[in-house]
Amino acid sequence: MAKAVLGYIDRPSWLHRLTGTAKLVLVIALVVSAMLTFDARLLIGLSLMSIVLWTVSRIRLRDLKVVLIIIGTFMVLNNLLIFVFAPRYGVSLFGTEHIILTGSGRWVLTWEQLYYQSLVTLKYFAVLPGVLLFITTTPPPECAASLNALGIPYRFAYSISLALRYIPDVQRDYETISTAQQARGLDVSHKAPMRVRAKNLLAVLMPLLFGSLDRIETTSAAMELRGFGSRKGRTWWARRQMKSEDWLIVIGSVALVLLTIWLNRVNGGRFWNPFV
Repeated sequence: MAKAVLGYIDRPSWLHRLTGTAKLVLVIALVVSAMLTFDARLLIGLSLMSIVLWTVSRIRLRDLKVVLIIIGTFMVLNNLLIFVFAPRYGVSLFGTEHIILTGSGRWVLTWEQLYYQSLVTLKYFAVLPGVLLFITTTPPPECAASLNALGIPYRFAYSISLALRYIPDVQRDYETISTAQQARGLDVSHKAPMRVRAKNLLAVLMPLLFGSLDRIETTSAAMELRGFGSRKGRTWWARRQMKSEDWLIVIGSVALVLLTIWLNRVNGGRFWNPFV
């Protein structure tokens, strides 16, 4: 069977040895910092940190090939649509205009617009690697325990854990159903025309959907019979005690958010304007 599209990948790395709580705090700090600022200096620093974390995690790019292709496609479309619908937003934002290329009508490429869209792209590199690493380096039970440790109700935390745990199962069922349908003569490969492929793909997705609903019903009944949700709290077998390296990550995450707030005050806003 092919590797799961998105899920836990067991590798002997320093990031895997951290507790889920410490990694979750780091991810939240990355997201909050990227949301609060458009300072290119900070976003470049966050992007470099994400690259370093990805390197030490020993997660390979091909392990998340499908997810990265989807993210990359969305990132390109996002930048394209920003320029199509607001080609002069950077000019109005920074108050200056330095033209690179002159187009027809209002579509003029300026350094201000290019700089703004570069900041938008940097946000992807600053946040998404950390989020993906949290999912791929944290087992689903520990992921739920870490969410609950930060005050999220354990019912919601356990739901997220189940969703992450079932991603490989859904992929395995899809491959099984697809192979069975191809054995019956339904071609879903690239050799078939798009119309035929879409029709045959529906014959794969419908059994997958009904099978997933049946699994959800079975799991829900099993959890209800075991009294899940009857108490306000619960213990976690997967929860680990915080160590010194975990506390260093937590302290560094808090410092990162404080640095972002300080930069916003120094810059007089969320943006750092290099054109003044």
